[in-house]
Amino acid sequence: MKVVLVPDSFKGTMGSGEICEIVKARIMSRYPDAEVLAIPVADGGEGTVDAFLAAMHGEKVFVPVKGPYQETLEGFYGIVQDRHTKVAVGIIEMAACAGLPLVGCKLHPDQTTTFGVGQLIAHAMRRGCKKLILGLGGSATNDLGTGAAAALGIRFLDAAGNLFVPVGGTLSRIVSIDTSGLLPELKGLEKGAITAMCDIDNPLYGENGAAFVFAPQKGADPSLVTLLDEQLRAGSAAIQRELHRDVSMLPGAGAAGGMGGGMVAFLGASLKMGIETVLDTVAFETLLKGADLVISGEGRFDAQSLRGKVLIGVARRAKQAGVPVIALVGDIGSAGDRGDAVFALVEAATVQGVSAMFSINTVAVSFDEAKKRCREDLRLTADNIVKLMQCTSFGNGFTGLRA
Repeated sequence: MKVVLVPDSFKGTMGSGEICEIVKARIMSRYPDAEVLAIPVADGGEGTVDAFLAAMHGEKVFVPVKGPYQETLEGFYGIVQDRHTKVAVGIIEMAACAGLPLVGCKLHPDQTTTFGVGQLIAHAMRRGCKKLILGLGGSATNDLGTGAAAALGIRFLDAAGNLFVPVGGTLSRIVSIDTSGLLPELKGLEKGAITAMCDIDNPLYGENGAAFVFAPQKGADPSLVTLLDEQLRAGSAAIQRELHRDVSMLPGAGAAGGMGGGMVAFLGASLKMGIETVLDTVAFETLLKGADLVISGEGRFDAQSLRGKVLIGVARRAKQAGVPVIALVGDIGSAGDRGDAVFALVEAATVQGVSAMFSINTVAVSFDEAKKRCREDLRLTADNIVKLMQCTSFGNGFTGLRA
């Protein structure tokens, strides 16, 4: 029997790698000869580098870089080998040097920078990486990716011709953008060599943009949110004027304080759903060959999940390969959803390729209580699924869910 595990993390409780370990242990306890492939998944935020390294192996590189307030800290990135082309791929997690946890109580998204992210990119390129995957998630910034661009050699000048590194509150000072000094290694990359993992489709600015939707969780009050939105508009206008690129309404441009749009404008990056990036990079279709079952899941399966997050992204590809998918989730539906709404949600998942869905919550308790027992609940649920698999097995092969 061959089983492929591709779960997302259960946010606030268990990481993807830990979930893989628990489920794999239950499978191996009853099918000791089974082949179980674990592909931990992260959405571009904290843990993205470790997830790729766990799935593909490779090297974790530590390097001193600038943090959100230009302080020096130890950042990191990963290097893995592309399974198709065999070239080195740099995995950059912006949360490693521009993440919200790094600022603590010092929440000023108008002052923070992505400069360190650019330093990580530069280091990876000089180490010989020919492709880059940028994880855009968990940022403390709102600088349109200008900090990262500055670290990579792009020059921003104000009205007096002074060189400066823009932050979220100074994008309107940009009068000129000089790209002639861009890191040479970046200039020689093939088209499509840089992918930015982005699980949102928000535009750069406006009521659904980076500032109005995400800046409040970074510490912005209503007046600062308005200011940040105005700054993003000004930055976008400068990009359009100087680089002749309009990224303002590009789906995902608003990711990570506008870094999604900035990476497209400054580096020619492609914005791609996180799970699609992961599945392409690990050559998921190849791993699916000969598989009897895929087990995936996420902390909460709701209407947002149907837009192409981890579980649905996995299910769609598994369906094309004719492999059934079992989903393990924390909750099904959102608070207040009636039974018929939850049923419709699960049915929609079934259409996408999910064969069955199980909530691991064994008792009705608050989230604070549930997270204390989540590992035991996952272990019990996984074990029950494996018992079901045994009930539906015939001969030496696993055939029940396909019968």
